[in-house]
Amino acid sequence: MSEAVVNSNGQSALPGVVAGTWVIDPAHSNVGFSVRHLMSRVRGRFTEFAGEITVGETPELSRASVTIELASVTTGNDMRDNHLRTKDFFDVEQTPKMTFTSTGIRSVDGAWVLSGDLTIRDVTKGVDIALEFLGVDPTGLQGEQRIGFDGRTSITRSDFGVSFGVATEGSKVVIGDKVDIHLEIEAALSE
Repeated sequence: MSEAVVNSNGQSALPGVVAGTWVIDPAHSNVGFSVRHLMSRVRGRFTEFAGEITVGETPELSRASVTIELASVTTGNDMRDNHLRTKDFFDVEQTPKMTFTSTGIRSVDGAWVLSGDLTIRDVTKGVDIALEFLGVDPTGLQGEQRIGFDGRTSITRSDFGVSFGVATEGSKVVIGDKVDIHLEIEAALSE
């Protein structure tokens, strides 16, 4: 059995979590976003994604990787979803996937920040994701251990070559440039 994850002082860093590979369960996870549209916000999510979290003997040795199928975007409006799939936004014919690969994790004021490279439309930018550890279930749904995290970050979509609708005449913004990303992740220990 793997060892519990500890910090540099030998104290439990993530109570109940053991080192190993944890596979993200898409049926119990959510990759969502929200963006300003005129005076309101549009919310959406991706329904097809896969990834894993490799928890090291200390949190700083941990890493994560995720692949998201951009064609799986849903906002509850078919016309908008089809537009998001075009070259105006995700260009799923040329770049069907969005990826995230972590580059490090650190503790900041008692919370965790996961840094990594986010790639959209073949453009890669560094992002920091604020994480909240939700806990561990040692018996899971079918006897497997499970962990949970919430994550939050924001990106500027024009940095990734997605600038459609950012501004029209004058200063009127149709679709905001800032996109808030919301992650709710449940993963099962695979080893």
